[in-house]
Amino acid sequence: MTATGEQLDQTQVQLSHDEIRRYSRHLILPEIGLEGQKRLKAASVLLIGAGGLGSPLGVYLAAAGVGRIGLVDYDVVDESNLQRQIIHGTKDVGRPKLDSAADRIADINPFIQIDKYHEPLNSENALSILGDYDVIIDGTDNFPTRYLVNDACVILGKPNVYGSIFRFEGQVSVFYAKEGPCYRCLFPAPPPPGLVPSCADGGVLGVLPGTIGTLQATEAIKLITGAGEPLIGRLLLYDAAAMTFDTITLRKNPACPVCGPQPTITALIDYEEFCGVPAHDHSTYQEGGALVRAITVEEVKARLDAGDGLLILDVREPVEWQISTIEGTLRIPKAEVVNHLEQLPRDCDIVVCCKTGVRSADVIRQLQGQGYARLYNMAGGINAWARRIDPSLPVY
Repeated sequence: MTATGEQLDQTQVQLSHDEIRRYSRHLILPEIGLEGQKRLKAASVLLIGAGGLGSPLGVYLAAAGVGRIGLVDYDVVDESNLQRQIIHGTKDVGRPKLDSAADRIADINPFIQIDKYHEPLNSENALSILGDYDVIIDGTDNFPTRYLVNDACVILGKPNVYGSIFRFEGQVSVFYAKEGPCYRCLFPAPPPPGLVPSCADGGVLGVLPGTIGTLQATEAIKLITGAGEPLIGRLLLYDAAAMTFDTITLRKNPACPVCGPQPTITALIDYEEFCGVPAHDHSTYQEGGALVRAITVEEVKARLDAGDGLLILDVREPVEWQISTIEGTLRIPKAEVVNHLEQLPRDCDIVVCCKTGVRSADVIRQLQGQGYARLYNMAGGINAWARRIDPSLPVY
């Protein structure tokens, strides 16, 4: 049993007759029983993110009877979320995810408390928000927040139920420095900016967050009740395409800068600077510190109409070109651009575009390193073009 399970005070917790009927399938499990269900009711769990992973997490932890669930999110529901974020519905498009998720959770279980934090998690608010919960669950999709959550959990002595997803693959572990390694023990440094695309750029199988999020919920319930053996010191790897599960044993790094015996990180740092990427859409962080000049889709359209020799370079993947394209663009996938410099003239302005403007900014920095200067990033990408210039194109 972990320290979390031992510290929960369920002595004053009682279950009503309605709750006993609701949780009866738990109560007859010897590994949980009445005492385990009281632990769940006495427990508090913070979900960071109400998206793909947060959806199954919120649903199943509420159904399991976790007495207090905190939700951290600042985003609104978009149609593109509905392929995988099952806590939201079509009627919720445009609503804050917090409100949509809280309504669904309350409908599942009216006996629990729901706390909402409509703000991006950062170094200024993390300790105060995380400090009030027994178990922290990381349902985020960016490296700055993952390192922030890890370091805050180590400083506060909280278990961090980690999950990540990408395309057909997922990972799950429990990082708990009191009993095993932390996230930094496994990943001391983040990958170079632009190396690992987000789900918005790289795609994700719609059911994958359901699998990984449900596994995270399982680990949280085990930590709270003391049932089973949590994934402390183990990393679970899931491949949906091959339908395989593998487990890697993790060791605590004695030189870890945050959970080692002589830590050099004892307070939260600037995680966007550390990772070299912004943590969220509202961030003002300038990636890599390099100047990437932006151009609006309206400016691109005007220059094309004027016939001033503008070249548009589309760096999306071929599968995306089948969805939407701008007529007359040069199409080279991001990973192949530096291998086709002979197709890119240096004596004209080049507008680089992708889906939303993230990958194109990365390509511009690569080309700047090759001596190109007349480069512009099409702000908002081809989705902005579809919304504001050519509505016949779909937004994806």
